[in-house]
Amino acid sequence: MIRINLLGAQKPKKGKKSIAGAVSGDSPVGLLAISLIVLLVAAAGNAGYYWKITRDGTKLQTQLRLAEAENRRLSDVKTLYTEREKIKDNYKRRVDVIDDLRAKQFGPVNLLTLMGNTIDQTDAVWLSTMTEDGSTMTLKGVALSVHGVADLMRNLERTGYFKSVEIKETYQDDTLKDMQAFQFTILCQKPPRVEPQPAAGAATPGAQAAKKKS
Repeated sequence: MIRINLLGAQKPKKGKKSIAGAVSGDSPVGLLAISLIVLLVAAAGNAGYYWKITRDGTKLQTQLRLAEAENRRLSDVKTLYTEREKIKDNYKRRVDVIDDLRAKQFGPVNLLTLMGNTIDQTDAVWLSTMTEDGSTMTLKGVALSVHGVADLMRNLERTGYFKSVEIKETYQDDTLKDMQAFQFTILCQKPPRVEPQPAAGAATPGAQAAKKKS
């Protein structure tokens, strides 16, 4: 059966459009709305990304400033530590020099005591003279045997005071008829004397005299 609408298609009223037609992609208004939505979404995304980058940049700047401040603090600590180490090393060197000078300081009384103890520790040896000429000390005496002379030289070396101990001469004393005796001469070389070094910045006596004359 065929039905025919004789009244015709109902035309939509002017000024009234459906929402679906307004936002439809087929109309200019729909295209504009979609474009605006896309632009708004893109702008929101860019704004959020820019805010994140700005926040991260601010955080990195803060961390950088803190790291620079810590680096400056550590640099100051290192400089102070280096200065303290230099002061400690200078003080240690001065103490070592003073201790070394005290160890090498040996007066006449100490020398006589050392020689007396060394002679007493050597059997059958008697010392007659002891002379000193610069760094050379000459010892003359009598021993009942050549072994006694050798023992005396060995004991002198063990003191650690002399740089070297050498025999100059030894011979049998014929003037003694009732016993055997040997005259001996021993040369002892003393170590060079260490003069104390002037402290840094201190003028020597010669420089002070020259300064006074000028």
